[in-house]
Amino acid sequence: MLTPDLCVIGAGAGGLSVAAAAAALGAPVVLIEQGRMGGDCLNYGCVPSKALIAAARRVAELRHAPTFGVTADAVQVDFAKVRTHVHGTIGTLAPNDSVARFTALGVRVIAGHAEFRDPNTVVVGETAIAARRFVIATGSSPAVPPIPGLAQTPYLTNETIFDLTTLPEHLVVIGAGPVGLELAQAFRRLGSAVTVIDAATPLAKDDPECAATVLCPDTRITKISGNAQTIRLTLDGTSEPIEGSHLLVATGRAPNVANLGLEHAGIAVTPHGITVDRQLRTTNRRVYAIGDVAGGPQFTHLANYHAGIVLRHALFRLPVRASDAALLWVTYTDPELAQVGLTEAEAKRRGLTVRVLRWPYHENDRAQIEQATRGHIKVLTTGRGRILGASIVGREAGELISIFTLAIAQRLNIRALAGVMVPYPTLAEIGKRAAMSHFTPGLTRPMVRRIIGWLRRLG
Repeated sequence: MLTPDLCVIGAGAGGLSVAAAAAALGAPVVLIEQGRMGGDCLNYGCVPSKALIAAARRVAELRHAPTFGVTADAVQVDFAKVRTHVHGTIGTLAPNDSVARFTALGVRVIAGHAEFRDPNTVVVGETAIAARRFVIATGSSPAVPPIPGLAQTPYLTNETIFDLTTLPEHLVVIGAGPVGLELAQAFRRLGSAVTVIDAATPLAKDDPECAATVLCPDTRITKISGNAQTIRLTLDGTSEPIEGSHLLVATGRAPNVANLGLEHAGIAVTPHGITVDRQLRTTNRRVYAIGDVAGGPQFTHLANYHAGIVLRHALFRLPVRASDAALLWVTYTDPELAQVGLTEAEAKRRGLTVRVLRWPYHENDRAQIEQATRGHIKVLTTGRGRILGASIVGREAGELISIFTLAIAQRLNIRALAGVMVPYPTLAEIGKRAAMSHFTPGLTRPMVRRIIGWLRRLG
């Protein structure tokens, strides 16, 4: 029987953040993981996908080099070396999440499946843990839609696609969300033929005007069949099926709640995940749930944010409240698509009257220099200028969105961004110019012009 202050179930991004910080503060911690340390983000998600995207971007840059007066030889992709780069990146980062590192931090790491025996005890094999507080951070897994024939057809998910040893000849992707579109574009740049299919609105959570830059039409699949050589999809309303060599299912994720014994601990759960309050406590007040398993948006940075909430509440008993007001996310296509706070459609649904500030990439000098003029920014403010949301589609949108995240979290007025100094020439000027446009209508008012004229006469 172990009796730590904190028992963390799941060694993904959120669970590791809780365990590391709690141990650094001197709290006895037990960390349980039945799979690979680092969870989905390190092994199957953010890290390998962005490594693949980075390789694909280099291919695209070489193909467009003649635009800058640089002639490159015919671009050749060695997919085996691309795969080595992807897995090498995982290997480089893995020590940060390893058992050895966390043991050195003072965390007791246990490999195995965790299950609640009662409201106060978790068992792993023959080991029982009666902790003062528990944190469930088991993450999520790929959700597979109930399409006729899919279960009998070979298919890939984000957990298996990075193990491919040969480049797909024709990759068919079901799901036009961030994962599906990111991988679709990456494989297309690497040389695969790619078809993307989605029954719902692609990138539905993003601003429709910005998302339109990377969208594809809605399409429903009525049947799937195939074998290791050929995949065949029958689409609603068409007689000709789509054939491909590989099939990637990227239709969302489901929380990992099975076989945790939640019913023995009095923890309520729905198909969307574990039910939590604003302090991220479950219906068992001794147990918290964070990250994907908590039923909200599924982002690594949100899991890390949740970790901070739990640490402040569980260890310091501070009043906390999880908020999604400054929640942000990025789709790492080219152009990138980034969103924080409210979209224009969400503001209208809430009955809010907002001002929409815009600025296009093609009006930015750095974008012209880089020939990356596709895209624009939208910023939503109240009538008095408080920033409510921002949407960016274009080069480095994921980097540019951060200042708006800070502005929303701190409830800043748009004048704060309009007055900030940014280096020239940079893409950051796009956000500043959008902020400055908030004041443009006022400059044309007759009263303002009369005041300026009066001040000019004063010399």
